Amino acid sequence: MQWTDRIRQVKIVLVLVAVVIAVASLMVSHFLVKDLSDEERNKMEVWAQALHALNNADENSDVTLILNVLQGNNTIPVIVLDPGGNVTDYRNVRIKADNAEDSMLYVTRLGRQMFQSGKYIRIDLGDGVKDYQMVCYDESTMLKRLSSYPYVQLGIVLIFVIVAIFALLSSKRAEQNKVWVGLSKETAHQLGTPISSLMAWVEILKENYPDDTLIPEMDKDVKRLERIAERFSKIGSLPEPVDASMNDVMEHVIDYMDRRTSSKVQILRNFPDHDVIVKMNASLFEWVIENLCKNAVDAMEGSGRIVLSLMDEANKVVVEVEDNGKGIRKKDISNVFTPGFTTKKRGWGLGLSLARRIVEEYHKGKIFVKSSEVGKGTTFRIELRKQ
Repeated sequence: MQWTDRIRQVKIVLVLVAVVIAVASLMVSHFLVKDLSDEERNKMEVWAQALHALNNADENSDVTLILNVLQGNNTIPVIVLDPGGNVTDYRNVRIKADNAEDSMLYVTRLGRQMFQSGKYIRIDLGDGVKDYQMVCYDESTMLKRLSSYPYVQLGIVLIFVIVAIFALLSSKRAEQNKVWVGLSKETAHQLGTPISSLMAWVEILKENYPDDTLIPEMDKDVKRLERIAERFSKIGSLPEPVDASMNDVMEHVIDYMDRRTSSKVQILRNFPDHDVIVKMNASLFEWVIENLCKNAVDAMEGSGRIVLSLMDEANKVVVEVEDNGKGIRKKDISNVFTPGFTTKKRGWGLGLSLARRIVEEYHKGKIFVKSSEVGKGTTFRIELRKQ
């Protein structure tokens, strides 16, 4: 199993656990709010009974307990309406009006809204059908805050999780960059000594065997090693881009691939007639095209066609590498540039990751899979802005 698949599974598990925790928190809060709402409903029924007892009291009745009950409600908004929908009394209502007339209109409208929402208790005052009052009430401020608290809490937790994930990813990316730079510098350093030795031996062979046709080829390979070491040494630094011919870069890649791939692999050109000049580091960018071509050869399993296209557009230069190999599965396309991801039996899965780093960080361009279909092939596209 690929490391990327394991990481994806861990992310899915974490998301599912977070969803379960969120749902459980909301359910607990829902039941708690419901219990408190039922308790407030019971309190209002007692309050309504006390109001009914006060309305039916005479001069000989002891209303001390009744008044204590009525005055004991300091949290739940209550509006008492008559059969005509007019306000006869209200309590714990925060008035939002400038004068007394507007205040009554506001309280009346609020009481009717409470009635329409079903939060009311009917009190029959006598034997007549119209002799009653409606005790309308609303949730207390504490209950409203408690109802919204879980969502605020989840929002804060979500923000914290997002910030934590972003910080972890940034830290991981910075750590990976340090590893990349250290590995590249150390590789360049380790290659330097044997390359210098090989260069000296090649010069000795040239002097002793000036007519040997194989020695120039050996010299080319040694220079190739020197160029690779130079590329590794530039990883981690920001090489200054200079004007260079993209046509020449592509031709160098074609020349290199032609001499090192099977005759069954055909490399086709699709270049404009004029030189396309771009500000770039030619050595590093050549490496990018080589990586794409080598991946294409692997995908074709040593037999097929590679088309290198170069397009000079109004504000950008486009390079496309197309092959007719086995293609990339849709679920893998988003991971092809991830360090360590590979579908090959051998390899570290670093080539495309390095290619993206060179294109995006060093040349401020874009590289992506333009199209891919299993069994038909893949097209990679690189876009560089014109300076």
